[in-house]
Amino acid sequence: MIAGTRVCVLTDSTADIPPALAAEEGVTVVPLVTTFPDGATFADGDLTQAEFFERMERARELPTTSQPPVGAFTAAYATLLETCSHVVSIHVSSRLSGTIESARQAAEPFGDRVSVVDSHNLSWGLAWQVLLAAREAALGSAAADVVAVAERARERARLIVGLDKLDNLARGGRIGAVSAFLGGLLNLNVLFTVDRDGMFAPVARVRGRKAALRETLEFVKREMKGAHSGAFCVVHAMSGDVAEQLREALASMYDAKELLVMETGVVIATHTGTGWGIGFMPDQAG
Repeated sequence: MIAGTRVCVLTDSTADIPPALAAEEGVTVVPLVTTFPDGATFADGDLTQAEFFERMERARELPTTSQPPVGAFTAAYATLLETCSHVVSIHVSSRLSGTIESARQAAEPFGDRVSVVDSHNLSWGLAWQVLLAAREAALGSAAADVVAVAERARERARLIVGLDKLDNLARGGRIGAVSAFLGGLLNLNVLFTVDRDGMFAPVARVRGRKAALRETLEFVKREMKGAHSGAFCVVHAMSGDVAEQLREALASMYDAKELLVMETGVVIATHTGTGWGIGFMPDQAG
């Protein structure tokens, strides 16, 4: 392809797309930042999941997370536009993070060469939108077509998250509408999703891991809406055994065109603690 005519795709690290896959798919990732009470600051990806949880266990308070500064997006856009005609920038829900506002401010000086898209999701509810957009861009499609693919994917992408404990989510103040659903019973396994407006919404509260995994798969079945094939990614935070159980279950239930297992990034893990999730997208034919 002639340099300067291709469309590039960018996202933030809450998409949980690992560096190797991002490079393979041609996706640029701008990291969010985690800061511990002792002042130590790490960009998403600087620490392994195990290193992060070990640090968090030792910390007297939860670390805090920060959206990328406007300058980080400005620099990324400027670099990409040296070789790309346009950047499609797809981000974590604006109802959950201020990340997209940083992206929008950074995009302003570049005019119509940068399009910023709100995914209304996070983790692999966001990542599938990003990957489909990147694959469309790789075909040589125009920016408007790449944005359209991302927006259509947004309507299909779904996410279910299960948490071992609610401590981090409660202490971090990110529960929102889920709090009334909890009833103060923080010893339950709680499942939640991100609704169409990009907000956390409760799905179920159950006692015991086995019941929680059953409810997780029931949610997937409902949201597949009769489709027998699709793309799936099981994500986890220090829960590799659970992720493997879910992977095996999904493989037996569906014709999985893609079935991935990924670790959750530390920015999301800061708010969730240990747990699991499934980001999925039913095939349109379903």
